[in-house]
Amino acid sequence: MTSARPEISITALLRDAGMAALVAALLAFPLLGFKLNATAQGLSLDMRLIWVVYASGAVFLGRLALSLGGIVLGPRLGQRFGRTGAVAAPAGRSRLVIGIAMVVVALVLPMLPFADRNIIDKATLILIYVMLGWGLNIVVGLAGLLDLGYVAFYAVGAYSYALLSQYFGLSFWLCLPLAGLFAASFGVALGFPVLRLRGDYLAIVTLGFGEIVREVLINWDEMTGGPNGISGIQRPSFFGLPMQPSTPGVTTFADFFGIAFSPDQRIIFLYYLILALALVTNFFTLRIRRLPIGRAWEALREDEIACRSLGINPTTVKLSAFAIGACFAGFAGSFFATRQGFISPESFTFIESAIILAIVVLGGMGSQIGIVLAAFLLVGLPEWFRELQQFRMLAFGAAMVLIMLWRPQGLLAHREPTLRLGGDGPAASATRAEA
Repeated sequence: MTSARPEISITALLRDAGMAALVAALLAFPLLGFKLNATAQGLSLDMRLIWVVYASGAVFLGRLALSLGGIVLGPRLGQRFGRTGAVAAPAGRSRLVIGIAMVVVALVLPMLPFADRNIIDKATLILIYVMLGWGLNIVVGLAGLLDLGYVAFYAVGAYSYALLSQYFGLSFWLCLPLAGLFAASFGVALGFPVLRLRGDYLAIVTLGFGEIVREVLINWDEMTGGPNGISGIQRPSFFGLPMQPSTPGVTTFADFFGIAFSPDQRIIFLYYLILALALVTNFFTLRIRRLPIGRAWEALREDEIACRSLGINPTTVKLSAFAIGACFAGFAGSFFATRQGFISPESFTFIESAIILAIVVLGGMGSQIGIVLAAFLLVGLPEWFRELQQFRMLAFGAAMVLIMLWRPQGLLAHREPTLRLGGDGPAASATRAEA
């Protein structure tokens, strides 16, 4: 018995694409239709209607292609990916192989022939957001707590390192755990007022918390430097060996290993440092989700009322999720401060929280590998188009739209529980074997 295929109305498709192109033209006219030029006689306004035509034409063709693709490929994609349109997370063995391959590529990246300073800098920035995404994944992906103020913990870690290194002369290796501890304490401070909140209300409160921290950084001039920020932040050393040219009386990294000094040595060292921090975050997350606290996070994510009925204390579970997630944000913030050598409140705006949350959601809730892929697309792609300036955010928005159309539940959706008590999966077999 064959199912009836829907009638394809070319007129309806063209009408739909035409309406989308009209809306695009109305939006593009004030944004792209004019250009302000500075001349010797003053400012002049030039019309650029051809850009409006280009934008509306691209939307028309894109909308038409999406409609035709949905009609032609819809049944096949439904059979392959299911009704939700999301790809199931790879099996345990596949995840292990993919993870090992990613780690190997990351380890050898600075040694590849095409890896110049620009590529290593971009890879370092991507790894910062990967680490932030893995930290927020504990709060959002595992515990199911929507946090829009995650950048506040990122800022606390950065300013903690900057102030401790300047006022107390502590090294990066001593400031790193302290920055994570301070950020975790702020996570607990945020967790207490929001214990009874869920969903949108929780998101609004965490958003307000992030803005409060940023306003404090702007207005507390005596401590944080206010809008001017803090400059001259101490750079990390390789176990006491500074990354600098040879200096009389100081054993530098190049002198100790008997190599010529190169400015790229510090860039590569920072890359491997954030890679090590990210791998520690990943290893910790993978291990803790199999412990009782990790299973409690998953239970809280699925149903808080059922979680209470099982004797699990939601207060402890929520506070632990906020604290541990904030701790990793503090680690990333301290690295960001030592890498930049300068921090200011402008580096910790709401858009940073939105990007980190987008990485977690688009990568797939609870998926470690999906977060890496989403960070590469949402952070690496705009950085690659940075030279195009005005089209950089266009690439960012296009990447987000395409991901949501192609994978509504994320690149690698993974909402299955860590351990099962029944079924035929490998986790169930392992559970039965232990029993």
